[in-house]
Amino acid sequence: MTETIDALTEQDGWQREGFAARVHYEGAGEYYSIEYYEPSDCVLYWKVKGDGETAVPVGRETVPTPLRERIRLDLDAAGIDPDVEARTL
Repeated sequence: MTETIDALTEQDGWQREGFAARVHYEGAGEYYSIEYYEPSDCVLYWKVKGDGETAVPVGRETVPTPLRERIRLDLDAAGIDPDVEARTL
């Protein structure tokens, strides 16, 4: 099960956290934390507040398209179906 996470952590910036992987991005003055959960095969987006300590989950429609595209590329490079990025919970 963890081979998928291992492959994702080979992508730039991704780090393992148990059965999940996380990456942080900044764009247009906004900070995001993105998590991929292997057991549920899903991606969650979190917007990080200015203090760097507080994050709130956000819907995909609020995430900049270039960031979503980058996540899909990373998933695909790790052998994960990039369509999971669009799955709703």
